[in-house]
Amino acid sequence: MLDENKKKEVLVDVKDLTVQFGSRRHPFTAVDKATFQIYKGETFGLVGESGSGKTTIGRAIIRINPTAGGEIIYNGQKINGKISKELDKEVTQKIQMIFQDPMASLNERAKVDYIVAEGLLNLPKKLSKEERQAMVSEALDEVGLLPEFASRFPHEFSGGQRQRIGIARAMIMRPEFIIADEPISALDVSIRAQVLNLMSKFQREYDLTYLFISHDLSVMRFICDRICVIHKGVLVELAETEELFAHPTHPYTQALLSAIPMPDPVNEKKKVLKVYDPTAHEYDKYPPSWREIRPNHYVWANDPEFEKYQKEQQ
Repeated sequence: MLDENKKKEVLVDVKDLTVQFGSRRHPFTAVDKATFQIYKGETFGLVGESGSGKTTIGRAIIRINPTAGGEIIYNGQKINGKISKELDKEVTQKIQMIFQDPMASLNERAKVDYIVAEGLLNLPKKLSKEERQAMVSEALDEVGLLPEFASRFPHEFSGGQRQRIGIARAMIMRPEFIIADEPISALDVSIRAQVLNLMSKFQREYDLTYLFISHDLSVMRFICDRICVIHKGVLVELAETEELFAHPTHPYTQALLSAIPMPDPVNEKKKVLKVYDPTAHEYDKYPPSWREIRPNHYVWANDPEFEKYQKEQQ
């Protein structure tokens, strides 16, 4: 978690990010002018339903998806578009990703020692075989796996163990920034807590910064400092975690929160699900923009909507 006493230093600055797929004549806009900042040492949450574009943003930051517009600034340097080979190698080392499916993200034909150590081959400093093996053993030990597991294949492990291998692969590079793309969605509930605690431990020990991508707001509340809500490629609300839960403003955010199951069956029956109607906007007539509805609490709204939200907050 972000230390409140530290001055907030921007590590990742995303400005008007646009990502498109398809042909040039018929492009599909997956992310439309997304703008946000991630502070050093914090866990920044990006939440939305499947297909909303949250993973696309993460893959654009790590340079897997090309960008159609906007800028991605990392440590003061633009890292999207054409960059130098030296900067590309630096980004490869300092930014790592933990993928959603712990089986699909691992090479099933490679042994664990090669999977975990593969990133080290791109480092400027060439390491000997013994040095790489020692680093792999240390990385596996850090995530709670035995060093002898290095000689096995991914299919020999459970889902939780495979995700730990994925975390070890990221941590062996000693990154500054990790993009965690729904790292616990494919795991059992008991294993989820172990993985989240492991990630929190690494954040404290190595001063890591996380972009945590998920569709589960209850999990985001546990681990994130700030949460940004995305709907169909457009960011609709951004606030500190407890502020977002206490004062959800955008109708889509309210709909997501209303869908969280309640442990009390009596209250669960009384709960009223809210349905978001995207056709209710008049964006053609009144263009929307980022508006600060409360201190450090932003919402995507046009003039009539903003006035309405202000009245609701009073």
